[in-house]
Amino acid sequence: MQKPQLKPTPDQTFELIGSGEYDFVKVLSESHALQQRGEVEQACNLRFQAFQRLMEFLPEEEEIILEWNHRNSRAVLELLYASAVDHFLIGDYELSAAMLELLVELDPEDHLEGTNLLAFDYQAMDEQELFDEVINDVSDKHAVRQILLLWAGWRQQGKLPQGELTRLRERFAPYYKEFTASEHPADEAYLRAIESERPTPEAEARELWLQTESLWERFPDFIEALRKS
Repeated sequence: MQKPQLKPTPDQTFELIGSGEYDFVKVLSESHALQQRGEVEQACNLRFQAFQRLMEFLPEEEEIILEWNHRNSRAVLELLYASAVDHFLIGDYELSAAMLELLVELDPEDHLEGTNLLAFDYQAMDEQELFDEVINDVSDKHAVRQILLLWAGWRQQGKLPQGELTRLRERFAPYYKEFTASEHPADEAYLRAIESERPTPEAEARELWLQTESLWERFPDFIEALRKS
């Protein structure tokens, strides 16, 4: 098998060229196929092994930015993000955060919005200084920022910040409704809505809940406080 290589581009980025185990487009496709067949553990292992190979390959002392418009390089970033999500879901916030920190280094433009999940990781780890460093990179155009600020306020002060609570209720009402609901079914109506060309705000709110549900199972007091509000 030919060794992988980093090919520089005129834009001061690199294309990761590789075959076999370093054909990350193929690895990503295989992980998706495993996931769709219900072989979740195998899919997670495949993604984690790809991360391990990437760590062995990347130079330690050199800044590397991967070219987003190169298929194999983009697949690397997508695998890295997906593995970070895998570890987030099982409560391994430290490893998830390490993966996302690497992702942002390799893709400073943060095409996959890994910073959003990284902020959840930092808050779950009670790393308030690190949380404060990344929260400003989370867009205020999305409810994710309001949820994060509310949770941070609750954890640090024991009460929900009133300004953030008002913004969530008024600017992101579907998210407030979803996060205070007693049920969150991933039913056919939801799947149709979220997979459509223009998902509804209600479907996007449920998607965020489902993506972070494992977190609220570990930290239920925040959701209880939201419901009482």
